[in-house]
Amino acid sequence: MGDSQAWTAAPAAAERARSVLAAAWSCAVTAEGSREELVGAHTVAEDGRVLLDVPEDSALVAAAICAPRGEPAAVLEFADVAPVPVRKRIRARLWLSGWFTSEEGKLAFQPTRVVLRQPSGAVVVDLDEFAAAAPDPLAIAEARLLTHLADCHPDAVERLTRLVDSDSLHGAVRVQPLAVDRHGLTLRIERTRAQADVRLPFHRPADDVAQLTERMHILLAQAAASCPRALQRQRTDGDG
Repeated sequence: MGDSQAWTAAPAAAERARSVLAAAWSCAVTAEGSREELVGAHTVAEDGRVLLDVPEDSALVAAAICAPRGEPAAVLEFADVAPVPVRKRIRARLWLSGWFTSEEGKLAFQPTRVVLRQPSGAVVVDLDEFAAAAPDPLAIAEARLLTHLADCHPDAVERLTRLVDSDSLHGAVRVQPLAVDRHGLTLRIERTRAQADVRLPFHRPADDVAQLTERMHILLAQAAASCPRALQRQRTDGDG
């Protein structure tokens, strides 16, 4: 049991930023005074460059062609939205400032500044670390994993609250899985007028879904050996 409590790491800022970038389906692009919302239009190179597939009549293409040196300054914004319905679903925002160039029929965006804002605050991510980082191995599968946990195994979610300090559960009306990464699972504890997040770390990182399943089974086994909380009564009171 001692070893199970030893791993408390969380994703580094560069890894978290690359995870947001990898999992995002849409982005907002501001360049040369114009702003466009793009859906399903971007891919990410290994070094963190963003490749945009935009229509030929897009103002972004015109900006890239007409700007001096062919490199217009631009800002890309990505939102990390929790896949499970909770209050304040935006878990993080990522801003990339940099330059566009044309590359094989697409607009290639080279970041010169990376800013990640999370509930804990904003941080400027080192460009070399951002370029070298890889997204969390569970980032692409996270939405499917969390919605399955919330929709099909609410009993497991409630059992996991046995691992949460009782003070954190005071007045709770609902608990939902908010996030999962290779280092741990985060639960969102909602009260009548407030919410808080609690992280349950894995005993060691999970590098794929199979390892995640094993880590979750260990957490559930630890929860089964813990004293039950009075969450169900509080949820009933809150819903009534």
